[in-house]
Amino acid sequence: MADPVADDAPVIVVGAGPVGLFAALALRAHRVPVVLLEADPSDRHRAGSRALYVHGKSLTLLESTSPGLGSELAANGVLWNVRRTLYRGKQVYAREFPPHDATRGLPPFTSLRQSETERVLLHACEQAGVDVRWNHPVTEVVTHADGVTVATADGATWSGSHVVGADGARSTVRKCTGTSLDGAAAEGFHVVVDVADETQRLERVMHYEHPGADGRGVLVVPYTNGFQVDVQSRAGDDPDVIASRREVRRWLPELVGPTPSERITAISVYRFLQLIADDFTDPHHRILLAGEAAHLFPPFGARGMNSGFVDARAAADAIATGRRSPAANAEAVPRS
Repeated sequence: MADPVADDAPVIVVGAGPVGLFAALALRAHRVPVVLLEADPSDRHRAGSRALYVHGKSLTLLESTSPGLGSELAANGVLWNVRRTLYRGKQVYAREFPPHDATRGLPPFTSLRQSETERVLLHACEQAGVDVRWNHPVTEVVTHADGVTVATADGATWSGSHVVGADGARSTVRKCTGTSLDGAAAEGFHVVVDVADETQRLERVMHYEHPGADGRGVLVVPYTNGFQVDVQSRAGDDPDVIASRREVRRWLPELVGPTPSERITAISVYRFLQLIADDFTDPHHRILLAGEAAHLFPPFGARGMNSGFVDARAAADAIATGRRSPAANAEAVPRS
């Protein structure tokens, strides 16, 4: 039988992506001690822009949890105020929004690379006293009536009151609960190219049947010091060919104009997935899944990271409410 875990034991957050970092911050806002375990090293390199759109409601949520956090993210991102839609090369819709007045509060959204969002959140976690442990891949999570025991690849075990599983689509935490993801996956794929651009074109452009892309759909979205080009595949496209650096250098200028190779900072491929876990917790209610460990959405609408922020706050609030005697100064200690 597992040893009882004290009520003032820390919460163990697994995964130092945006959702895990925010979950740790939300727990610290309740003065709950937190250990954050991340498989990657502290100097990890995040390729690609990934989740670059932070909703205004997310900025408000971040700000209410950690004062100044939403404002800092907004300051590091850009706000594009022009939206255009073209069909076969001809503009069919355009709208320009007035510039945001910073004296009126947070903007309606901000656009920045996920790596930058993580940098801001990590700094906030360090300031809040989160114990971040890099190079700690979680291999097993065992729950019992009084708490959880988490094993890491170095042979150590960690005791806590709860676990927040924010370790992504291939979540080890979710697998340890026996829960699976159910849903659908689209047959096609999208190629995403990140382009450095100091001139900063602050407009989002959607192309339906772009003539320069042989009729494929193309979306161009700016972020700080660059923009993302998202190209929808057609039947018969091979991701190993169309997303190769050589092929991207060939077709990209047809979409966005002359683009020196050195300005192409990342190329990635993704597929539309719509999946959800059977359950977001375990039978003892000691694990709470958040973000892509719990559900996967197609990226349009920017529902991935933004819904994960809501998950993280809800998990932190639920854990803080359920703990019998929160203690801000407890620490997790590896056991031999």
